[in-house]
Amino acid sequence: MRDADIRFYFDPVCPFAWMTSKWVRMVAVRRDYTVDWRFISLRLINSAIDYDSHFPAGYDEGHTSGLRLLRVAARARAEHGRDAVGPFYEAVSSEIFDSPGAAALTPVARGSRAFVSPLLVQAGLPADLADALDEARWDDEIRAEGDEALALTGRDVGTPIIQFGPPEGTAFFGPVISRLPDADDAVRLWDYVTGLAGFPGFAELKRSLRERPQLRSFGVDPGAAGTEEDWHAGSRKTAS
Repeated sequence: MRDADIRFYFDPVCPFAWMTSKWVRMVAVRRDYTVDWRFISLRLINSAIDYDSHFPAGYDEGHTSGLRLLRVAARARAEHGRDAVGPFYEAVSSEIFDSPGAAALTPVARGSRAFVSPLLVQAGLPADLADALDEARWDDEIRAEGDEALALTGRDVGTPIIQFGPPEGTAFFGPVISRLPDADDAVRLWDYVTGLAGFPGFAELKRSLRERPQLRSFGVDPGAAGTEEDWHAGSRKTAS
């Protein structure tokens, strides 16, 4: 891949990364941008954190399933090139968040061979890449790429991280969006975000109140607005 127009660091089990990635794909089509899909594991960047005290129940298993899926993505990239990552990410995360059975999908299921093998085929990749689910040898590469992303933004952020105009361009966490814009609004939002990102000295614009994302895994259908909740450190704490 030539130098991409955008570097997008993702964990496949992060719902807000998935929402933002769908927006970025829309913009990439309209603007003829290329995207380099890169890795950041929520499990690895939180490896020193006590999950029981910092996150709701089930987040350890959820983040671990994301790491397992990133191992598959790393092997796919090593054996089939960077262009293999985007289709794999799209196949996996659309099944996790947008499929009819998304709300009932457990972390154990989505980190399993039975889940990932058919999605590899759907992405045009060999099903036996699912062997990498248990291959911890990929973890150093995934960790290094996550560290690369955090070196661009600082460590008090989550996913996704986007670098505009790499390798020298500015990078930010987000934007965090709960609704998918239409094609025209997608480009308009992109111009607003990149305008802020390009302003010298701009660092943060944030609110912790978020709507549940427009994803079936959250019980929110396309076109509907999710319940507004207060989120802290990537998890829902208090409903409004």
